[in-house]
Amino acid sequence: MTAALTTTPAATTPAAPAAARQLRWLLRLHRPALVTGTVATLLLGAALLWLGGPLTDASAAAWKDFNACGFNPRCSYDQDSILLYKDLYTYTTFAVLVVPFLVAAWAGGSLTGRETESGTARLAWTQGVSPVRWLVSRLTFPAALTVTATGLTAWLHRRAWAAGEDRIDTIKPWYDAATFYANGTVPVALALAGLALGVLAGLMLRRAMAALATAAVALGVLWALVHAAMPYLWSPVTKISDLTAGPSGSGLHVGEGVLTADGDRLAAPCLSGATDSCRATLDELGAVSFYRDFHPAAHYWPLQLVASGILVAVAVLLAYAAFQVVRRTTATARG
Repeated sequence: MTAALTTTPAATTPAAPAAARQLRWLLRLHRPALVTGTVATLLLGAALLWLGGPLTDASAAAWKDFNACGFNPRCSYDQDSILLYKDLYTYTTFAVLVVPFLVAAWAGGSLTGRETESGTARLAWTQGVSPVRWLVSRLTFPAALTVTATGLTAWLHRRAWAAGEDRIDTIKPWYDAATFYANGTVPVALALAGLALGVLAGLMLRRAMAALATAAVALGVLWALVHAAMPYLWSPVTKISDLTAGPSGSGLHVGEGVLTADGDRLAAPCLSGATDSCRATLDELGAVSFYRDFHPAAHYWPLQLVASGILVAVAVLLAYAAFQVVRRTTATARG
């Protein structure tokens, strides 16, 4: 009984020091990228805090003055605050959306691509670190940093956008494509998919620049597919409107057209039955009303979460493929 108790710690303790050594090696090897990423995240976070705080207040006050002026040419308002808000919102939104591509490029070009190209990975495998444990360290710690950085910036962006809603006349609607993504969880899930894509590309191509380009392009294709599928990830709402009113319903549009007396859906040749020419064309089609399929604001989070779940599943599959590549590569090397 005593012998069994004394041998158990000896069998389990090496894993912890090995993991700690891998973490220290990872931090030392990729220190420049980690420092750069941290500084960039802090700067973006500070810009978003300014955007959602003092700058929103200044711009909202300027818009209030502008609306009070009417057509009075002698009336003045703070136009600089309005323009600065618009520019900073555009720049910070772009920055939030570009983060997943930077993660994919770094993962492919440096995290695994450079290590496999230079032989650093094989050196680590000969120093008592198994290939699987090496790959785990290249996925888990960067994944934690990726979720933290992208989650923080997306949350701050949504906070800044919400602060200006109903106060800034030119605020982007929630269904604006860039705002839609930057305000939600999709950038976080997309960054995880980019990390897995980069790791897999680095392992397969074993060339830093090739893996960098491949990961970034593949992530762009993945995002395009998600964007195309987004309107169909949740059942839309259908709104029927009179022919004289035209299609109505505000939100993320899925489709619109005309309905016939038999219930058939047809493409709308024109969108206003109030004009004689359009009404004549609609009568020829047998149209009785317009319809519009769209997602209202209540569908925002269902769409975001379903899309994010799909992207996380893709990231898991890519990570699994990366482990299979490592196992096959090391098995071939031993043979």
